[in-house]
Amino acid sequence: MQERLKQYFQHILPPVDFCSLRYVNTRSEKLSVRQNVAVPPTQRHDVGVMLTVINKGGLGYAATSDVSESGLRQAVTQAREWAQRSQGRMVIDLSSIVMPQPRGEYASVVQQPWESLSLSEKIELLSREAAQCTIQDKIVDWQTSLWNVQSEQIYLTSQGGEVNQLIQYLVPSIRVVANEGVNTQSRTLGGHGCARQGGLEVLDQIGFFGTGSKLAEEALQLLIAPNCPTECLDLLLAPDQMTLQLHESIGHPLELDRILGDERNYAGTSFVTLDMFGTYQYGSKLLNVTYDPTRPEELASYGFDDDGMPAKKTYLIRQGLLQTPLGGLFSQARAGLAGVANARACNWNRPPIDRIANLNIEPGESTWEEMIDSIKRGILMRSNLSWSIDDSRNKFQFGCEWGQLIKNGKLTQVVKNPNYRGISATFWRNLKRVGNQETYEVLGLTNCGKGEPNQAVRVGHASPACVFANVDVFGGV
Repeated sequence: MQERLKQYFQHILPPVDFCSLRYVNTRSEKLSVRQNVAVPPTQRHDVGVMLTVINKGGLGYAATSDVSESGLRQAVTQAREWAQRSQGRMVIDLSSIVMPQPRGEYASVVQQPWESLSLSEKIELLSREAAQCTIQDKIVDWQTSLWNVQSEQIYLTSQGGEVNQLIQYLVPSIRVVANEGVNTQSRTLGGHGCARQGGLEVLDQIGFFGTGSKLAEEALQLLIAPNCPTECLDLLLAPDQMTLQLHESIGHPLELDRILGDERNYAGTSFVTLDMFGTYQYGSKLLNVTYDPTRPEELASYGFDDDGMPAKKTYLIRQGLLQTPLGGLFSQARAGLAGVANARACNWNRPPIDRIANLNIEPGESTWEEMIDSIKRGILMRSNLSWSIDDSRNKFQFGCEWGQLIKNGKLTQVVKNPNYRGISATFWRNLKRVGNQETYEVLGLTNCGKGEPNQAVRVGHASPACVFANVDVFGGV
């Protein structure tokens, strides 16, 4: 297909300053077993191309599912017309931007291909895990699932750029619900965020097997647990909640197009301003946050973004000091700031915009035992259950599935409906311990939404456990 696309592209190239073709071919399959009954499998196959034209300062896009030469010719004609209409009306003069001419390839590391097990074997795998969830009658709902996605992406430019990327990832899921009267509690695998690049080996990497019975036991414990207290406590967040905290109160505020106002009408703005980079103390000196698309197992790893920018690890926050925004090529030109290769589109029929990719908190030095031992009175929270954050990504309130009080350096009573709230601008400055590599977990989400029309993309997050001082904690209902 790549050679055919290259041939078609050469035939249809218009006389413009820049033209690119982005081809995306995605296949996916999702398998589920709910209450010990196999759910009908769902399969999806989607193919299409986005043509981009930049000419005399104007920009135009056109997408098509017709990947024949005539289909591509029609799309590039439409893109050229839009570029002509936008000339002199763009926020910046695009003729001043040197577009990348990338050459390279990237492929997910897969040890055990999805196809190595038959459909019946994968259903049996899910059925065995689901059966472990039914340890009591109070378990009223349970489900196990696997979602496999394989996406081939080809990027060509008029100046000879050529990139081929093959992304494969697996999204395992286990959810258990317990009920007694009006009290309902749930536990999930990784707080809905266990996605990784790779094949079926991901199941062993994340400890999928045997987790169903553990989650069921914890859901039953929550049924009889008292409500979370309301007071100011030290807060120990497990990695599966740290990823949500990182995503919402660091990832989205640092998206450069959001800072520039592009998302104001839909997904909101940011409390971060351009003059903060290089001067603003975002968190304590223990906070080190990186954009890192180089980890092979992480969900949003890639070699090049959708504008052809080569991807490399970059510190966004170092020792608490804000350094670099999450901004791609066009946003960097607008803001006059260096950024990263994170211009990404959810599919062939959407243009790339600034997105969270792999956003990680670098490990610290504290062991799990040292973090607990350091807390005189506090609470451990695991697995995100709910989230709410204001339009500027500053004030937030998050709920978790699991809470456990800490008294005099010991984990004690389990509590249900744990919640906490804070302000991004001060919460991260109260970071007082960062877990070491042994507490570090690689997780990922597939439903980060942004843009008009909406684009849901995959994002990777990795984080150790962390301790925050003086956090407002309260119980839910």
